[in-house]
Amino acid sequence: MSSIAATYQDDAAIQKKRWIILIVLNLFTFMSTLDGSIVNIALPVLVKQLNLPVAQVEWVTTGYLMAICAVILLFGKLGDMLGKIRIFKIGTIVFIVGSLLCGLSTSLPFLIISRVVQAIGASMTMANSQGIVTDIFPPTERGKALGLIGTFVSLGSIAGPSLGGIIVSTLGWEYIFWVNLPIGLIAVVLGWKVLPKDLVRVKSKIDIPGSMLFAVFILTLFAGLLLGQQLGYGDARILTALIIAVAAFIAFITVELRRAEPLLQLSLFKNPLFSLSILCAFLVFVANFCFNIIAPFYAQNMLNLSPFYAGFLLMLFPICMVVVSPVSGALSDKIGSELLTFAGLIVMVIAQFGLARLHDGSSVLLVGLWIAMLGVGSGLFQSPNNSLIMSKVPRTQLGSAGSVNSLVRNVGMVVGITIATSILFNVMSSKAGHRVTDLVPGRPDIFLSGMHVVFMTSSAICLVSALLTGWRLITARRDKRTAA
Repeated sequence: MSSIAATYQDDAAIQKKRWIILIVLNLFTFMSTLDGSIVNIALPVLVKQLNLPVAQVEWVTTGYLMAICAVILLFGKLGDMLGKIRIFKIGTIVFIVGSLLCGLSTSLPFLIISRVVQAIGASMTMANSQGIVTDIFPPTERGKALGLIGTFVSLGSIAGPSLGGIIVSTLGWEYIFWVNLPIGLIAVVLGWKVLPKDLVRVKSKIDIPGSMLFAVFILTLFAGLLLGQQLGYGDARILTALIIAVAAFIAFITVELRRAEPLLQLSLFKNPLFSLSILCAFLVFVANFCFNIIAPFYAQNMLNLSPFYAGFLLMLFPICMVVVSPVSGALSDKIGSELLTFAGLIVMVIAQFGLARLHDGSSVLLVGLWIAMLGVGSGLFQSPNNSLIMSKVPRTQLGSAGSVNSLVRNVGMVVGITIATSILFNVMSSKAGHRVTDLVPGRPDIFLSGMHVVFMTSSAICLVSALLTGWRLITARRDKRTAA
């Protein structure tokens, strides 16, 4: 064990407080991921109150995700340089200030700027929380602890629409941001008391060219993907944005390979297990957000459930994850992560395939069964996979690895939404005989055709991830036999 880990893990005072530390980390993990999806339910209200077109208001959601992804690697690097706990603490304050400003906004530009402030704070906490856990928790409990973080990530991501609906209908749209203030302040006070001082700092310089190129890549990629759904991917402006994104990414990789102190340690990806685990995490978030964007429309428009009851039906996903993830994380500490991740992905493949067989006359019980299975599969997969990712990283690069893991999650969300909506609208347009970007009244068959293709695609994505994880399982067992 390294001296770094030993210092934290041999300190009895820190070990007594480690679960309280985890609560603080999870509160901000939950709030920062929740704020990526909770706003969606308030968009119609914002359209009316701020008198804006829907296409413009959508930037309240997408601007937040874009800002997080653009700077998260930078804050992971700063965490390694200046201390992960210090950057996390600063991030909590920035996030709370951003939340306050969001609720005070009276115009779209001010709201978007406030969301960017909020996103900067969120990225500072996201980039470093997993590294802090890996440093503080002993290996025998690390899977359980990372599993709980994974649980709160998924809970925040999936619970947004239903929780947001309750807040907007009872208190008003401002409170979907202001709800962060009391929770955040409690977490800040608790955090400043229980979080230890940083012991790990790496002497390095900020990679300004790499940071700028990566930000250009993220902003042009997301803008191209998201605006392409409105304008069509054949539009010259969209093609230009995507070409710039590809060029910026190539330039970023070239710069990182040549710099002595890069923003992203590409050497992390030389470890095939790290790279494979990151890829599988990305694919799972893509698949889950295909579900996340399609399922509310199916529940409300095909099953004719009210938003209230549709929200409860969809909550089966995060509820099952909350139950399964800690158990899966604890099991991974005892039996290893490879078998659990493989089992989780197989369950997800079956659940996604089941969702692809649904129609407008399906029983709510059957729908609930497939949604619950998807939550169980995700819970089985996430915790052990996070543990695998962080266990393959040198202590001095935990901030960078944690930021890569969080970046992959956020990019997976955007890619999943883009894939799901693109497939849905293309299939619906083909069936309708003209371009469709919304539900067609009186034609549930058109939506269902698109939904079936979306869920078959997400099932195939999970299957690819399962095959890769199966290969990882076989390799791990072979290596153990060879070592023995």
